[in-house]
Amino acid sequence: MLGAIAGDIIGSVYEGKKQWLGTRTATFQPLFSPKARFTDDTVLTVAVADALLHGGDLVSLLKDYFARYPGSGFGGDFKAWAASEETEPYGSWGNGSAMRVSPVAWVFDTLEEVLHRAKDTARVTHNHPEGIKGAQATAAAIFLARSGGTKWELRDEVERRFHYDLSFTLDEIRPTYAFDSSCQGTVPQAIVAFLESSDFESAVRLAVSLGGDCDTLACIAGGIAAAFYGGVPGHIREQTLARLDEPLFEVVAEFEGRYPESARRAELDAAMNKKDQSRKE
Repeated sequence: MLGAIAGDIIGSVYEGKKQWLGTRTATFQPLFSPKARFTDDTVLTVAVADALLHGGDLVSLLKDYFARYPGSGFGGDFKAWAASEETEPYGSWGNGSAMRVSPVAWVFDTLEEVLHRAKDTARVTHNHPEGIKGAQATAAAIFLARSGGTKWELRDEVERRFHYDLSFTLDEIRPTYAFDSSCQGTVPQAIVAFLESSDFESAVRLAVSLGGDCDTLACIAGGIAAAFYGGVPGHIREQTLARLDEPLFEVVAEFEGRYPESARRAELDAAMNKKDQSRKE
């Protein structure tokens, strides 16, 4: 889950920026802009984690989190729904279902259960088939990555099960890729960013390099990359957590405490630091 949050924060300053269109690159500096902040991607990811931890009605939780963080960059349709008394879904095919789904992949032990639960988190708002498919494909990719699957196995499963074409390269699409808030225009691109990566940071950088909806592309790619590469590197983890407020931080900490595999890089870093300290002493 923290990988998705890190991607959101890193990509937040580039979303929809016209000046970014002429300078799309994976070597942007610094990794964390001083203006980087969490957006609606993080807020709703934490809302899903909260629901998985404590139960309760996801519709009510999504509306509650919106009310607490109304200025976080929510899309117009979601804002209208969340601010209303309406509890029925609004047929969205947008990428909001995919950006918030990452916690599901860490809680359940089989792919079929992950797919079922991912559908549940999507259809409370995104009950369009593409909205559900985007959430399921993202959750499946994270689950396969955390379960030891190779990149090629992950690619084949996503293509076979969800009929996404993952045969393109980022270099091929980068010059003409435009802002796209749909699942079908975001999820495959984010997965390819992960597939072309060599580590967690490069996955996020590659996702941001496409431009467009940078924070969501990086959120999805970061969620998969953290699962595949063994978590979020310590220096990125530290900066990510520092940008969360206390309520969001507390849910993330509780989730990692309940599902420690989702934070195993942090555990490895802590173990290595302890070992280095012992050597110095």
